[in-house]
Amino acid sequence: MECFECRATIEGVALAEKAKTKTKTKRKGKRKGGVDQRLVKALAHPLRVQILIIFNERMASPNELAKELEEGLSQVSYHVKVLKDYECIALVKTEPRRGAVEHYYRATSRAFLTDRDWQQLPDSIRPGMSAGLMQTIVDDAAGALEEGTFDARDDRHLSRTSMILDEQGWGDLTEALTETLGRVVEIQAESAGRLAKTGEEGHTVAVAMMGFEVPGEERKKAAKKASKKGKASKRVKARKKGKASKKA
Repeated sequence: MECFECRATIEGVALAEKAKTKTKTKRKGKRKGGVDQRLVKALAHPLRVQILIIFNERMASPNELAKELEEGLSQVSYHVKVLKDYECIALVKTEPRRGAVEHYYRATSRAFLTDRDWQQLPDSIRPGMSAGLMQTIVDDAAGALEEGTFDARDDRHLSRTSMILDEQGWGDLTEALTETLGRVVEIQAESAGRLAKTGEEGHTVAVAMMGFEVPGEERKKAAKKASKKGKASKRVKARKKGKASKKA
């Protein structure tokens, strides 16, 4: 499935693409099995996914990101540097700040991972990408609820549909979601054209689409049982540790 917040998504995440250059020389290790390894490595950490999503939306500095994401400045600065090294972002401007220089970045031209690319990604990387985008979706929704914009419009959309599908049904569903995403991008482009003519600011809107398999009842029961067993084991270990401490 496709994914970020633009014409492209990775199971829900849009990606930044390296700016085109005049040289046609191919870099070793850039692609493996058809997947751009720069993008894979750049999005191997959930925090970098969140940072890149913000850079896709607007220009920002590591200091601003640290405050917005409530993360340490050194940690955010490190991940920004990684994104810059993989050419997913570019320095836009610098500004003096209290005896220091603040650097502002923005994502380069956008790209996307196709269904085939997603299928070729290592299983160890997929959860991090999905988690990063999920956190952004949750933050957007929570912020809208807190500010009162989520329910400000009577025609806003919020739905959840649980269903049982066969393989053909799953294929039809993912195809429908992909077509809808395409139309969403068209609407965005059409709005941008009208806003450019009228000079209006427009409205900031978020659209999130998900289609995924949920655990069956048996798997839910097994997970719940495993969780209880793990907690019981921790209590036993804690009691043993307490007894040993008293004896000592």
